[in-house]
Amino acid sequence: MAGVPNTYADPVHIAVIGGTGLQTLPSFTLAATLTPSTPWGTPSSPISILHHPSPTTGKPIPIAFLSRHGLHHELAPHEVPSRANIAALRSIGVRTIIAFSAVGSLQEEIRPRDFVVPDQIIDRTKGIRPFTFFEGGMVGHVGFGDPFDEGLAKIVRKCGHSLEGEGVTLHDRGVIICMEGPQFSTRAESNLYRSWGGSVINMSALPEAKLAREAEISYQMICMATDYDCWHESEDVNVEMVMGHMRANAENARRFVGAVLDELSKEEHGEQVLAKHLDGQTKFAGSITAEEGRSEEALKKMSWLFPGYFD
Repeated sequence: MAGVPNTYADPVHIAVIGGTGLQTLPSFTLAATLTPSTPWGTPSSPISILHHPSPTTGKPIPIAFLSRHGLHHELAPHEVPSRANIAALRSIGVRTIIAFSAVGSLQEEIRPRDFVVPDQIIDRTKGIRPFTFFEGGMVGHVGFGDPFDEGLAKIVRKCGHSLEGEGVTLHDRGVIICMEGPQFSTRAESNLYRSWGGSVINMSALPEAKLAREAEISYQMICMATDYDCWHESEDVNVEMVMGHMRANAENARRFVGAVLDELSKEEHGEQVLAKHLDGQTKFAGSITAEEGRSEEALKKMSWLFPGYFD
């Protein structure tokens, strides 16, 4: 956009990754558009720096917004450069990510247009997507028992429930099945996932959540059901159905995300927003590879992402 700065001097601690149906946040003021480059390539889209007024001081709080599938939804799930996305966000100071995703429902009680704040993931991707920063001469293992950040999830749930009288229906917990795609499931697969206790299904939770954990970023996904997956007798899932529900509930999605950003902007959440509880975990994880075993290329990449960790 003409006249919009392409640099931003201050660190930006909060980011929103928008998925299907949430590709912009129109009620925010655009302050800058960044096009960072990382050792893992360029992100899915330019990063918009949006100013969000603090609910307590009125001063602008910067929010980074990145469109997961590109500005025109041109990237299939397996083509999303998740490493570049997460690395670029961390490089500008981001330590908290709210990720939005359209999902299919695997349970009768999760109706189309309902929201879910998941707490677990089952990985059904196929290894096509690069899923770690640790490779090529540097090994690291980070804990992933709880793939979402519970402290952040509590804030998100509180905000969702505050909107229940305004059309938002929220389910506090759930298990995401993350499948490869881009095709939807077979009925046999859909029923298998139900038998496993799956709540919803999407194509975007991974490797995004894994990479955020490696990058010491607090991460929580907000899911909006757009259909019953094909297990349901009434459903034959198609893009027209998905997009119809997204358009119909887009305002609720934007209000939900906006309420979360309002809450995160409060000073009382400062430690959570900075993800202080994750500080240093990656430095410890990367120490498993002795200095003499670290390749120059891997060390260069990791030092870019974590200045001072592996010098």
